[in-house]
Amino acid sequence: MKRKIIKIDESKCNGCGLCAKACHEGAIGMIDGKAKLLRDDYCDGLGDCLPVCPTNAISFEVREALEYDEKAVEENRTKLPCGCPGSESKSFVHKQSEQKFTSLDMPSQLNQWPVQIKLVPVNAPYFQNADLLIAADCTAYAYGNFHEKFMRNKITLIGCPKLDQIDYSEKLTEILKTNDIKRILITRMEVPCCGGIVAAVKEALKNSEKMIPWQIVTISTEGEIIEQ
Repeated sequence: MKRKIIKIDESKCNGCGLCAKACHEGAIGMIDGKAKLLRDDYCDGLGDCLPVCPTNAISFEVREALEYDEKAVEENRTKLPCGCPGSESKSFVHKQSEQKFTSLDMPSQLNQWPVQIKLVPVNAPYFQNADLLIAADCTAYAYGNFHEKFMRNKITLIGCPKLDQIDYSEKLTEILKTNDIKRILITRMEVPCCGGIVAAVKEALKNSEKMIPWQIVTISTEGEIIEQ
């Protein structure tokens, strides 16, 4: 049958393994340092692996392929030893689904609107004497206590340099030049593409010619702080 299925360009693959971890079905494995589609019938065609690939090595194609076999996927999952492609994703999903939450009414720590770097007005009054959080937008989804841990008492700006494909440094330079910013906290994911938001902040600091204390916090794809 013809259906939508992923295609991996090995020439672009850098062997990071993030796609294998993101694939809940265990369809992707790492062989000789490259990501491989192990079996057509393990791939559901939803593409959870696409957004985590830092080199855009994964795309969709429509071709002759075996039909997605959910039963075979479940059987394969029970055989995966800890550490194999797919086992991490399954255990992470199960860990999240088994959590019991004591409150559904955690207060938001958002102090202004809008939050997108592209949309905030440069001379907004809330920037004066502010502690600034500049966050890669995925970090708020990866880290469960993001509001309380990072956003409290800060002005929050978010963006994704990979998806927006713009130079944030120009807008950030204007914000830093126009306002008295006290401190800057940057949160990024461990994936390479998140380095773009760090580079933009560094460039803005340089262009603003101001000495503003700044810090970077890196969050893993499992939602843990791995560097700060």
